Amino acid sequence: MIPSLPRPWAQRVGLNGFMLGFFVFLFVPLLVVAAFAFNDAAYPTPPWNGFTLDWFTANTDDRVGLLFDSELLESLGTSAWVALWVTLLSVGVGTCNAFLLERFEFPGKNAVAMLAMLPLVIPGVILGISILAFASRIANFAYDTWEIELEFLRPGLPLVILGQFCYIVTIATLTISASLRRFDRTLEEAALNLGASRAAVLWTITLPYLRPSMIGAGAMAFLMSFENFNTTLMLVGSDSPLTVLMYSRMREGATPVLNAVSLFLMVASAVLALLLLWRGGAKPAPEGH
Repeated sequence: MIPSLPRPWAQRVGLNGFMLGFFVFLFVPLLVVAAFAFNDAAYPTPPWNGFTLDWFTANTDDRVGLLFDSELLESLGTSAWVALWVTLLSVGVGTCNAFLLERFEFPGKNAVAMLAMLPLVIPGVILGISILAFASRIANFAYDTWEIELEFLRPGLPLVILGQFCYIVTIATLTISASLRRFDRTLEEAALNLGASRAAVLWTITLPYLRPSMIGAGAMAFLMSFENFNTTLMLVGSDSPLTVLMYSRMREGATPVLNAVSLFLMVASAVLALLLLWRGGAKPAPEGH
């Protein structure tokens, strides 16, 4: 349909109604969660009993706010630590995968590319159980055969990092590969003809071009790792990341401090997204002549 032509009334009403319903479905639950982080009640549900900051700042026998909840703060740090390692591994390996799939030809390349995408279609619970079973078998074999205890293959944060990395690296690979596929290789050839080494060309031409996609892949990897639950639940040990701790508290009986945590995460995610949009929209100023 030509955008400049007038649309029928029913179509305009239907489109506007669909958009309104979509955004209501998407944002109203988030707004409710955010609002009840300030509710002066013991439960994160209606009715509204008044405004309070207790669920952020309180430190009494009856109420402990987010800033004084040592268990929640520790779990936040654990999730951030795990997400940092997953991000570094995913971007590093994803960049190598992108060069392998876009720059090299070898037998079975298409099969390798297809296999690399499999973690995206495997449910997180199944992926977590499979990794746990495989790692436990290796650890048990090493202990039974050589009496070597491989602690990193037991449930715990190293295994959580490995489990999340298995599928998040696929997202990073796809993101960076798409950018590398659009790269004009004549720039590299010109630099090589002028005497630059391959390492210098990679460092000064190719990687700067890939930097925005690597930053975007890193941001996605960090957020996906931070909010992951299914795979993490299967592999976690005694140090609980935030999502697992929130789940256990919800089962025991939630307080609005979980709404406060949710609001904090929503604001942090929004700030990160805005920074990425601002960075992506910023253009270097033209040089004067």
